[in-house]
Amino acid sequence: MNRKRQNKDTIVRILKCIKRYTPLVILSLICAAVSVVLTLYAPILIGHGIDKIVGPGAVDFAGLKAVLLKLCIVIAITSVAQWVMNILNNRVTYRVVNDVRTKAYKKLEKLPLSYIDSHTHGDIVSRIVADIDQFSDGLLMGFTQLFTGVMTIIGTLVFMISINRLIALIVVCITPLSLFVASFISKKTYHMFKKQSEIKGELTSLVNEMVENQKVVTAFSMEEKVNERFQEINGRLNKASLDATFFSSTTNPCTRFVNSLVYTGVGIVGAVMAIKNLISVGQLSSFLSYANQYTKPFNEISGVVTELQNALASAARVFELIDEKAEIAEAENPVTLTDVEGNVKLDGVDFSYNKDIELIKNLNLNVKPGERVAIVGPTGCGKSTVINLLMRFYDVDAGSISVDGHDIRAVTRKSLRENYGMVLQETWLKTGTIRDNIAYGRPDATEEEIIEAAKQSHAHSFIRRLPDGYDTMITEDGGNLSQGQKQLLCITRVMLDLPPMLILDEATSSIDTRTESRIQRAFAKMMEGRTSFVVAHRLSTIKESDVILVMKDGHIIEQGSHEELLTRNGFYADLYNSQFA
Repeated sequence: MNRKRQNKDTIVRILKCIKRYTPLVILSLICAAVSVVLTLYAPILIGHGIDKIVGPGAVDFAGLKAVLLKLCIVIAITSVAQWVMNILNNRVTYRVVNDVRTKAYKKLEKLPLSYIDSHTHGDIVSRIVADIDQFSDGLLMGFTQLFTGVMTIIGTLVFMISINRLIALIVVCITPLSLFVASFISKKTYHMFKKQSEIKGELTSLVNEMVENQKVVTAFSMEEKVNERFQEINGRLNKASLDATFFSSTTNPCTRFVNSLVYTGVGIVGAVMAIKNLISVGQLSSFLSYANQYTKPFNEISGVVTELQNALASAARVFELIDEKAEIAEAENPVTLTDVEGNVKLDGVDFSYNKDIELIKNLNLNVKPGERVAIVGPTGCGKSTVINLLMRFYDVDAGSISVDGHDIRAVTRKSLRENYGMVLQETWLKTGTIRDNIAYGRPDATEEEIIEAAKQSHAHSFIRRLPDGYDTMITEDGGNLSQGQKQLLCITRVMLDLPPMLILDEATSSIDTRTESRIQRAFAKMMEGRTSFVVAHRLSTIKESDVILVMKDGHIIEQGSHEELLTRNGFYADLYNSQFA
């Protein structure tokens, strides 16, 4: 899409966002019109006042007093109108920005995991935070300066024509130069500002990565390499910012030069006409004041145009995110799963993340209610992919997955996921208290229920030793807790609200052997009567499973109990023996 078309589409989108606040915009425009008209009326009053002063001893004080009184009233009303206009402009701007940011965040929640997995998180964050902030700055400047600027230009022309058409014609003839300069520079700066926003997203992504993985960077002594990468991106951002700022900053001096020509033309022609008694000195004073007022908006508008180019580039990136294809919509009249028994069936399932690389092909599985199913196999064989499909984080390419006879594509995602309890290898904790994190899935849980769940998961003892116990505040992703402690909290979260089906994906990978044996007993109790899927590399943890599925290259190559698979002396036996050789 070319720049003009993209700009046009973006402006149309922004106007649609503003449409719901039309009454406030109209009121703002009325205030702007009142402010502009009275501001332009002031020079006429000043001109009348000057004409009341003919010379020494020839001053019409009574007339001058009346003019000054009118001038004071005009200034007072103008000030109130500008104050109200600014309040309205701020309200419209920040409400529009709030709406856009809310849409972007809601869209983020609806985006398929494939989008999140294929885009840097820093760039996504940059679009929702930095780009929307830049958009709000441009929008506010547009409201506060663009409207009043345009009205001032039109109003000034009307007042000038009413005083003297010849001088007004001179002003009109020189004006297009200013517009041409502003238009030429704005075209050059749009792509520069868009490039600047993109590099900002890249830099945010790098900083985000480094903050989250600082320990890994330090452990491998990669600080210098990371710094080099930072400097390279920062250097590109510096160049892009300087280019954009340089070209945009030339707008104001260029338009000022043209505006000075306008003022000079008015001054020379007006002085000659005043000498020939074609206009009064007061009218010349009014004209010079109008020449200043007429040219001032061009300087402001040229600055606004530059800022708007930046805002439009940022808005376009935000709208790109909002327009991204959401995850597949739920079926018409979807089923809500209730009283789930836990019968899970995979029938001829095909799936690949990359359609050119086959991963899972014709996978068939029938899990009875209450069965414990372990999934084992080498890295990359598709174990965690099966979990993603069961939770419907991704949809199958072919075949079907059903729960209690209902195809999960015909079931509400909410009810499907509410019936699974999931503990993953990657822990996730939010900023808040230990209690908040445990009760994340059940905010209404009582203190006794939270403590009991912590005891069941063997997290209670370490929580008690924390400075404020269950009220201890932890930062994003667990703060100073050990990986094992974080995983215990994630397990406790599931223990608190046990659904009919469980998914444990390397759930004890970060826990010491002694605690793991306790956790396994807790898991055994937790899994009683519940359909459970356990992904594990440590095969000693899955001996008690009812069924063990051995996967390789996306296929189930062996299936049976632990003893049966060892007796067959096949791939599973090789995996098991390799861990205890």
